[in-house]
Amino acid sequence: MKNILLIINIVVAIAITGLILLQGKGAGLGSAWGGGGEMFQTRRGIEKVTLRITVVLIVVFFVLSLISFLLK
Repeated sequence: MKNILLIINIVVAIAITGLILLQGKGAGLGSAWGGGGEMFQTRRGIEKVTLRITVVLIVVFFVLSLISFLLK
């Protein structure tokens, strides 16, 4: 049971990493330290869907990690 949870957790972690990399804004690393953030835009379409899927997968990852921890 613990091995199955570990494998699922790894798959979810890889999916989260991929989704986070897909969400990058086109400004590069300069925007991470304050550059290029002069305009606020709401998320629309696929950006909103990607964000919601990422949040759901993060919650699933947390719950799976907690269950795995409690099964010791």
